[in-house]
Amino acid sequence: MKPSPDPQRLVEIMAALRDPETGCPWDKEQTFASIAPYTLEEAYEVVDAIDKDDMANLQEELGDLLLQVVYHSQMAAEAGHFEFSDVVDGITRKMIRRHPHVFGDEKARTAGMAKGTWERIKAQETAEKAALRAEMGQTAEVSPLRLLDDVPKALPALTRAEKIQDKVAKIGFDWDDPALVLDKLEEEIAEAREAIAGGSTSEIAGEIGDLLFTLVNLARHVDVDPEDALRGCNTKFSRRFAHIEQSLAEQGISLADAPLEAMEALWIEAKKAEI
Repeated sequence: MKPSPDPQRLVEIMAALRDPETGCPWDKEQTFASIAPYTLEEAYEVVDAIDKDDMANLQEELGDLLLQVVYHSQMAAEAGHFEFSDVVDGITRKMIRRHPHVFGDEKARTAGMAKGTWERIKAQETAEKAALRAEMGQTAEVSPLRLLDDVPKALPALTRAEKIQDKVAKIGFDWDDPALVLDKLEEEIAEAREAIAGGSTSEIAGEIGDLLFTLVNLARHVDVDPEDALRGCNTKFSRRFAHIEQSLAEQGISLADAPLEAMEALWIEAKKAEI
């Protein structure tokens, strides 16, 4: 087996790894469910490479993510559901269908995305998915989707909260002023104080969840991505704490022995220096 830029070689490698007789013992025993956490992890590593502007690492991580697509496709092929080529065909069809103003005839390109076009496209896709389920022998009746059913539960909590809020906002269930969200935030803070005073862990968790959900709503109203905002805060905190650690080390003081007052002073120093 030799390397190749042809995606089909990756399909062949995965098929060999999953071969019942000569394949890799670990790869053979995997399932959709057991591989799913790795799929999520690889997606995060792609984002991390982008954040670091590390193109060499991005190339590698995109390969790892592509491997996950091929892995799931191979397991589906073994079960007789679909193959990698079906995945590629499906996404190319979707992209062409969703961009008639780019890939359509001259009239469609001139018209752009006319009102109602998106709704018609989504309806067509829903009908095609139902036909595909029937073709795959998925006889169990699929419950009609409620408004929030298609917001993936595996999304990071902040991202999922934002998507949920976007969904309900489109049907008018939303505030029309960030100031009202701030009022709600103050209300949630008061309820969190009350829960903490009461000492019930479950109630405290519930109120903190409400606080986070409201903060996501505030971010959405001022056009800030909450996941990006928190990621940036994590980076900033890590950078400033590294300053504390380095400064203490230069003084011959370990983190374990450093008094809180000294660490706080160094934190303020880092903050003023915009570290």
